[in-house]
Amino acid sequence: MPKFGRRSLSQLNSCHPKLIELFREVVKGFDCSVLKGHRNKEEQDECFRIGSSEKEWPNSEHNRLPSKGVDVAPYYKEKPHIRWKDRERFYFFAGYVKGIAASMGIKIRFGCDWDGDTEVHDQTLFDLPHYEIVED
Repeated sequence: MPKFGRRSLSQLNSCHPKLIELFREVVKGFDCSVLKGHRNKEEQDECFRIGSSEKEWPNSEHNRLPSKGVDVAPYYKEKPHIRWKDRERFYFFAGYVKGIAASMGIKIRFGCDWDGDTEVHDQTLFDLPHYEIVED
């Protein structure tokens, strides 16, 4: 059974308890790596500067403590361990994550379906590894 390494656990533990619960369940059936949970000001400023985030500090879900946003990527056993150009695998993984979340009663948003309509071609920002808690 897959499990998180030290770095993934460290990042995941900076997240909202529902995200921790969700991804602890996800990793049981789909090997993945937690890339980022909470981002401090310097990290968020850099993400905004290079264009990997459209939000300035402190407006990203990653900027809260605990973080309401998390970046998680499907993991490959062989190198490279994350294949950024394999969009299909990211979408497959997102479907798996969303299915597990629904079964747990956790509402999430995927970074390639911001409006939640299950259509990815109507988006302007594609953030393949991003998931965030949606609260009513």
